[in-house]
Amino acid sequence: MLYFEDEKHILTLSELNNLIKDSIEITMPDVYWVKAELASVRESRGHCYMELIEKEDSTNFSGDGIIAAQARACCWQNTWTRLSPKFQNTTGEPLRAGMSVLLCVKANFHISFGFSWIVLDIDPTFTMGDMARRRQEIIKQLKKEGVFDLNKQLRLSPFAKRIAVISSATAAGYGDFCNQLHDNEYGFMFETRLFAATMQGAQVEHSIINALEEIYENLTQFDAVVIIRGGGSTTDLSCFDSLALAENVANFPLPVITGIGHDRDQSIIDLIACHSMKTPTAVAAFLIDNLADTLERINDYARHITDIVQRRMETERMNTHRIEQYLSSAFAIRKEREYGKINELSSKMASAMSRRLLIESKRIEAISLHLPMTLTNLQQRERHRLDILEQRAHALDPVHILKRGYSIAMFHGKAVTDASQLKVGDELTLVMAKGEKNVKVCVSKKKIVPLHP
Repeated sequence: MLYFEDEKHILTLSELNNLIKDSIEITMPDVYWVKAELASVRESRGHCYMELIEKEDSTNFSGDGIIAAQARACCWQNTWTRLSPKFQNTTGEPLRAGMSVLLCVKANFHISFGFSWIVLDIDPTFTMGDMARRRQEIIKQLKKEGVFDLNKQLRLSPFAKRIAVISSATAAGYGDFCNQLHDNEYGFMFETRLFAATMQGAQVEHSIINALEEIYENLTQFDAVVIIRGGGSTTDLSCFDSLALAENVANFPLPVITGIGHDRDQSIIDLIACHSMKTPTAVAAFLIDNLADTLERINDYARHITDIVQRRMETERMNTHRIEQYLSSAFAIRKEREYGKINELSSKMASAMSRRLLIESKRIEAISLHLPMTLTNLQQRERHRLDILEQRAHALDPVHILKRGYSIAMFHGKAVTDASQLKVGDELTLVMAKGEKNVKVCVSKKKIVPLHP
């Protein structure tokens, strides 16, 4: 333990920090270009705050590089608003964790917040590198062909349960995917079929394309395609940055879901797939959530329909009750009104009938007074008419004609009025005023002669 005899050697923290600040400003007045990896990037109030790290070649037990150096960096708003779009336009991506960057920095020490590098410029060409430039060329080619967003435009069926899986059969990620998918908490029954493919090395492109072609031949049997593998280094995942593979995925008629790495290891087929997840288990969770959302929507619709029906039934019940009350009241009013009309009509009918009876009684009485005289006149007229008819009938009696020497020739009980109706030999009866005589038409002289002379 150190002891100070003279208190003038004891400094406050702010005094000590000011000494450091002065020393840095005196000894490091220049700007420096530094290459580092971004451990984290965040924006706040227009400023960009970064954590810079440098890793050693050796790795720790987790597989990550051992951090050899670490520092904070800040890009103030007036500089960041200029550098951010420039970097993104050049690289096609915003600054993100895991990127290697080349920064132009200036040392800064704040007595309250400590040391940090102030970022004055960023060289985006360094970040791109050969691999990044190749990725950008593939992306530009896909956009030029108009297929970059083609698979993203497909809609995953809300009932997606039949899944074609492209993965290595022995991959741990495939086992995790199947376990999580089939042992879901909802009890959903998924149908999965593995299309085995090489997921690392030079054969990845050819192997996955063959698997996609096999799925295409059985297209109607599936709702979606899943491409999964475990995480890996950026170099391991570079095999997924293939133009031919990207074109096949982009043009595939079913939604493609990828789970081939972590967020910081996003490949080209992650960018063009319909959906991209971090890991195989995240893909399984996404498919489960898709069905869970569908089930929830169905349940919501069922509850909504039930509520609507119940509200409608209650509304109709109230309407029916109001109509019943209205009808009862309206019927009572109408009944009273009709009864009044009936009583009024009854009174009018009774009065009319009384007047009519009085009129008819007077008419009958008048008829009764004139009826004897009318009958007497009628009898006299009819008697006179009968006398005339009797005289006419007496005058037309054939007996009077027969008495004047005429006779009637009867043939088969009918009077003969036309001689052409007879033929020689016909027997006739001559009816005279006194008696009858049978005669026969003479053959030789064609005259009527008596049958018995």
